[in-house]
Amino acid sequence: MKRRYSLGRYLSGAAAARTGDETAGPALLLAGLALTGSASSGSSLLAGFTVAAAVGGPVAGTLLDRSARPGRVLTAALALHAVALAAIPLGLGRVPFAVTLALALGAGLLGPVLSGGWTAQLPKLIPPEAVSRAYALDAMTFGLGTLVGPALAGTVAALAGAPAAVAVAVVLLCLALPAAWTLPPARRPVPAVHRNRPVLTELTAGARAILRNRALARATATSVITCAGEGAFITCAPLLGAAVFGGADRGALLLSASAAASLAASALLSRHPSPLRPDAVIGGSAVVLAMASLLAASGRPAVVIAAVLLAGAAEGPGLAALFAVRHREAPERLRGRIVTTGAGLKVTGFALGAGLAGPVAARSLPGALLTAAGFGLLAALVHTLMSRGWMSRG
Repeated sequence: MKRRYSLGRYLSGAAAARTGDETAGPALLLAGLALTGSASSGSSLLAGFTVAAAVGGPVAGTLLDRSARPGRVLTAALALHAVALAAIPLGLGRVPFAVTLALALGAGLLGPVLSGGWTAQLPKLIPPEAVSRAYALDAMTFGLGTLVGPALAGTVAALAGAPAAVAVAVVLLCLALPAAWTLPPARRPVPAVHRNRPVLTELTAGARAILRNRALARATATSVITCAGEGAFITCAPLLGAAVFGGADRGALLLSASAAASLAASALLSRHPSPLRPDAVIGGSAVVLAMASLLAASGRPAVVIAAVLLAGAAEGPGLAALFAVRHREAPERLRGRIVTTGAGLKVTGFALGAGLAGPVAARSLPGALLTAAGFGLLAALVHTLMSRGWMSRG
């Protein structure tokens, strides 16, 4: 008798893939510095790895939605992602840097598969009454990756070198392959009318569906701007560690504390679902991020720690709420595209927020934290304005 695919198998695969992805970014940064001697090489690799997600999201989602066996598409994407990452340290210093940068861009194109691609498959595994708990558990895998990945990359790089840290990320991605390969098939075959549509039409279908659906548009816009604020906030962590606690390395501890708070909040939510509508939670998480950034700007050690924990505690429930809105509003045949398009936009928003805050933080740390707070307030304002204009869809 064929064994039923379990939620536990899904969560183990998602956790391995997402931890591998969170390990890969810092590992590439360290590898670029170690193998070329240039800090700009490492930052360029990380930027390429991150920003390419906006383009990769619609492509990955289209392939997932059009496939009768999306698990096979997910497996192929994971494998290509791992191969591209493995090739980067092998090429650094041996081939022109443009080649390794192209590999980082290629790996980044597949990034949304590791986030949205997994989540889009979740409704196939659970009954409707278990959706809230399942999405909270799924959000925990992101928190786990954020908590473990950077620390793992730093530890392995210190003990065995930066290329070894990249190798660990590749191994984690490969550990997710069996869970991806055995994902159940699509519930319904893709109609021929959809399979035969022009590729460009299919690639933009997710974005058009988001724009046409009021709740999806509001959730997506709010989450992307909030992610820009998170990117700005995280950029400030090393400087906060140096200014408030005496060392830039303490900034990594602050990020770990934030990830732990996110993980704990998601775990609590999985056992005790929030009575609030997920739409309200998304807007509320933006406000909490703004509050956390303003508190951190005080420069007082106890207040900074509280701010970091507050930011993390808002992130997990906000992510679970975003998943719930997408599940509620997205048509099944477009779910992959909607989720991966949203994931790609969020990653790009994060990168843009970090890129904007970096130069500001070099001149004024409080100014950069106020920038992060500004993104949070802007996200909350956008959420409020879109709610007032589109009350009919809640």
